[in-house]
Amino acid sequence: MRLHVHEWGEGRPVVCLHGVTGHGRRFERLAAEWPFRTIAPDLRGHGHSGWEPPWTYGTHVADLIETIDDLGLEQPDWVGHSFGGRLIIELAARHPDRVRRAVLLDPAIQVPGFVVQHNADAERADPIYDSPEDYRLRRNDADTAPAELVEEDALMHCDVLEDGRLKRRTFQPAMVSIYGEIATEPPTPPSAPTLLVYAPAYGLVRDDQAAQYEHVRTIPGMHMVMWEAFDEVRDLVEGFLEDPSAES
Repeated sequence: MRLHVHEWGEGRPVVCLHGVTGHGRRFERLAAEWPFRTIAPDLRGHGHSGWEPPWTYGTHVADLIETIDDLGLEQPDWVGHSFGGRLIIELAARHPDRVRRAVLLDPAIQVPGFVVQHNADAERADPIYDSPEDYRLRRNDADTAPAELVEEDALMHCDVLEDGRLKRRTFQPAMVSIYGEIATEPPTPPSAPTLLVYAPAYGLVRDDQAAQYEHVRTIPGMHMVMWEAFDEVRDLVEGFLEDPSAES
């Protein structure tokens, strides 16, 4: 499937992958402040891309390859948050020649089964919200993420229903399936130079997982590092992708 993409800027191409239940426009603020051509797809089952099955790693990787082929990108850099980070690991295992460098932002490398089960069960309900504030308050980072950014995200990521409520642009069977995927054993880290940036306070990345990576940076805050530590994330990503000495 050729994915719907959001695109900003000029320069070296960087493909940015969002997390499960997210959307490509979450990278718009970063794209406005770094010197790259930023391509941010809506993954299958999300946003304005197609929603049909299957929703496996193999299908998501094939979607990404078809999309970058259509854009004429041979070996872009990749930045992935959460599920998007795990998806880069999967892509690099299947197509190592298509990754120049990679940055994993608090990636869901492998999530314990009981956490996946809880999240997948929650995703069986229709994601409908009374308002942008309701969208924010029902997130698990309501106490830490900047309120204005989360409520802005609601308006980017939801359709407005006739009664004024907001419905998130995600297909719930796909969300459940993706949560099942991130409980599986991951491939080894990419062979391309890779930077792992994670938030220890959130606990998604385990110590033994981080130990497999040469380039590692910890960051304050919780899971949505692009919101909670914007300046640090921007500087780390830009510095790594432009550093000629960052070799594996």
